Amino acid sequence: MKRLFKVSAVLTATLALMLCACTPSASTGKADGTTRLERVNPAQVGMDANRLSKVDDVINASIEKKEIPGAVLAVVRDGKMAYIKAYGNKSVYPEVVPMTEDVIFDLASCSKVVGTAMSMNHLMESGGFRLTDRVDMYIPGFQPYEDPETGKKTNIRMIDVLTHSSGLPSYVSPEVVIKDKGVADPDSLMSYICTMKRKHLPTTKFEYSCLNFITLQNVLQNITGMTLAEYAQKNIFDVLGMTSTTYMPKNKPELMPRVAPTEKKPDGECFLGEVHDPLARVMNHGNSGNAGVFSCAEDLAVLAAALMNGGNYNGIQVLGKNTVDVMTQVPAGFEHLGRSLGWDNYSDYNSNQGNLFHKTRTFGHTGYTGTSFIVDPVSKTAVILLAHRVHPADKGSVARLRALVANIVAGSIVE
Repeated sequence: MKRLFKVSAVLTATLALMLCACTPSASTGKADGTTRLERVNPAQVGMDANRLSKVDDVINASIEKKEIPGAVLAVVRDGKMAYIKAYGNKSVYPEVVPMTEDVIFDLASCSKVVGTAMSMNHLMESGGFRLTDRVDMYIPGFQPYEDPETGKKTNIRMIDVLTHSSGLPSYVSPEVVIKDKGVADPDSLMSYICTMKRKHLPTTKFEYSCLNFITLQNVLQNITGMTLAEYAQKNIFDVLGMTSTTYMPKNKPELMPRVAPTEKKPDGECFLGEVHDPLARVMNHGNSGNAGVFSCAEDLAVLAAALMNGGNYNGIQVLGKNTVDVMTQVPAGFEHLGRSLGWDNYSDYNSNQGNLFHKTRTFGHTGYTGTSFIVDPVSKTAVILLAHRVHPADKGSVARLRALVANIVAGSIVE
């Protein structure tokens, strides 16, 4: 793929050698693709089954209200699958197809953590960058913040982008970029982001932004010479045996029968195996830092188990223990933001965590399509709720449902 921005060939070659040395090989570190979490009764992991079963009522009620057509819920405790269940339908248009536990969903912005944050923190622990590095070290032409009154310039750092405190706007429509640049491609989008107006001084405010994570995508690609999709597949998904997790599932036809459709398009077809987010689809063609990962509940349960176990799952270390600790806790000096390195801890966006999990250590993310991923490392509990509220029309809602489910799961912990 064409790259507009490049770091030096020497740096790229050096990092490539470094990453090869740090990445587990198939013979020494790759999980068995058939490996899944052990399934247990809730009582075996200190959960009250009767309390936990109340999730069925709230999810089914949401389906009856037509907030969502269906969902899959997975609850992980102490590294084991305490609950997994499918509800409603995978598809209601053009035909009704029942939901099953193995359905693959467009994760939307949950891709920011499952794909981008995991990859960026893997790259950081491999020597790729420092949190205090300026973004323009890796993307030449990436402009600093300029004070409108004094003209003073402040560089935007990697930590600012990871914590959504860079000052970049939340979004830009593909139409605006195409009108300005004349073409719909990744380089045009990154060129536009490089020079667009910064809204505030870095680090001072939290503003959730897809553009931050598209910037991170380009940093990773310029350092490694790999696409984000390639890097995440090799260093995260394949290592953990997440065989149903990928960008651009149309390139893996064996997965397509399990993919849930999203929104109905003007031509009457639904998006299927094609990322719903416009920037990710139109400008980045599926390989994007803000969206684009497709996955299922079983795979995400494996990722959650690894994160609750210091980066280790089934004897395989996907990230170092220190990396996981730093990645998932709000950095010193950033407490006012409530965000860690890609993850949401206690910002205004964290309503999906409910009211009963740990107030500051719980981390997670949500996705526009209706997905949610929550991990409480204190109680060693994870809640993965996958829904596709945008099918067949973009009008459903899961905000309240997510919190209700989280509260029921947290309230069922008795040991």
